[in-house]
Amino acid sequence: MIEDLSRYHQPVSSLFATSIAPGDWERYRLREEQLEFFRENGFLKGVRTLSDEQVEVLRAELEQLMNPAHPGRHLFHEYHSNESTDPNRVVFQLFCKPARHGGVVAWHQDYSYWTRTTPLAHLTCWIGLDDSTRENGCLNYIPGSHKWPDLPKPVLTGEMDGIRDILPEELKDKFAPVAVELKKGESSFHHARTMHGSRANDTPAPRRATVINVFRDGVMSDSNEPLLAGVPVIPRGDKMGGQFFPLLFDPRWMAAMAGGR
Repeated sequence: MIEDLSRYHQPVSSLFATSIAPGDWERYRLREEQLEFFRENGFLKGVRTLSDEQVEVLRAELEQLMNPAHPGRHLFHEYHSNESTDPNRVVFQLFCKPARHGGVVAWHQDYSYWTRTTPLAHLTCWIGLDDSTRENGCLNYIPGSHKWPDLPKPVLTGEMDGIRDILPEELKDKFAPVAVELKKGESSFHHARTMHGSRANDTPAPRRATVINVFRDGVMSDSNEPLLAGVPVIPRGDKMGGQFFPLLFDPRWMAAMAGGR
């Protein structure tokens, strides 16, 4: 039976273990040197997020979602079997690049697509479901670009290097890409202003990934239009929340449980 999972704000399967023991959260805490690297560069790579077993389950789920006849398709706020502007390339909605003709994701800042919320307190987690390499279209970052101003929003799956034409002169010399190769199950995190993109996949295997976008509790709507197609309006100035923007983690929960043990 197909269910609308936006109505559930708790785990719906046993795929991901949940623990509320305070000591268990400590193993997920980033080291100070990792935080310092993020503050300086605007991204952090190589964080293990999924086990091999979890990757396999998610790959199987993704295979079903890529079927245009999927019975739950009507629950997607958008569904694009191909978002590439190049007719010879394919980029599926979850940043999946099929073998041999996987398209590019142009250089962009994530916040340019989220300016309808304020203030900027957003973070992107990119999770690999395959090993990602230079050859199959791994992520590339521009270190330090999280300190740049907001730039115009490009066509996300259009011309890879189109943003270079509109960069202010003082930023062109700082446009120094760094390729971030990851193993399957590893993640990278980046600031919402960090410039990033990925090139084509011409290898004989797919390069699949998924992305989670989060923002700090307290971020507000900055629009009186729907934030996503089919989602009720959150009036400008109101706190983000509700069915489609659930609270993922509240440290007060951990503190409360610690006090009760």
